[in-house]
Amino acid sequence: MEPVIEIRNLHAEYRAGREKTVALEGISLRAYKGEIFGFIGPNGAGKTTTINILLGFMYPTNGDAVIFGEKSSSLKNRFRIGYLPEIAYYYPFLTPFKILTMYGKLFRIDKTTLNNRINSVLTTVGLTDKENTSIRNLSKGMQQRLGLAQAIINDPEVLILDEPNSGLDPIGKREMRDIILELKNRGKTIFFSSHELSEVELICDRVGIIDRGQILKTEKLSQIVDKIDAKRTVLEDIFVRTIKDKRA
Repeated sequence: MEPVIEIRNLHAEYRAGREKTVALEGISLRAYKGEIFGFIGPNGAGKTTTINILLGFMYPTNGDAVIFGEKSSSLKNRFRIGYLPEIAYYYPFLTPFKILTMYGKLFRIDKTTLNNRINSVLTTVGLTDKENTSIRNLSKGMQQRLGLAQAIINDPEVLILDEPNSGLDPIGKREMRDIILELKNRGKTIFFSSHELSEVELICDRVGIIDRGQILKTEKLSQIVDKIDAKRTVLEDIFVRTIKDKRA
């Protein structure tokens, strides 16, 4: 099966004057159609840098990031991708309906289709009764769900989510998890980063563990579960053990 997302020997570094910070050191991974791929690691591990390269927001120092067979810097596949940043900023005086209208127009969706699409995505994320409420009056969880609505307004084939549970309470996390699973059931490929191992454990088909810019392990979740005592926190255990082994 051809991968939807493929990262090959990706290197990235930042420079500030003479100081150089290495963010990624030759990482490689694949994500396939219809799966939820969890990209996990501690804060500062290189997750957001990887996503920025995938989306064409920055260029790698070396290596390739490919989506649908095209380099991430290409504009060809932008209409096939949805993106939720870790922190989504919107004008507080706007409403969900106006925000989604604006993004729909950026994707050149015609008016009739867009109105139907807005109703559909608001239903998906559970905001049908908030479409005309100012964003300043929405809770953090509602704003995060609005961010996800924005990410799927173009009906993308691939969703890239950067810490989708950021700032959410337990109920908000459960709601976000349910929405992500529903999107998977619709055939979407979902690539999301997280440092919350318990959340990843609940929904992912495969995971890639990154630390200090290096991929430590990429496996099917079922393979990880088979290797570890079921009474322990599955991903947390392998995450900690793998990092310790790597640094030893």
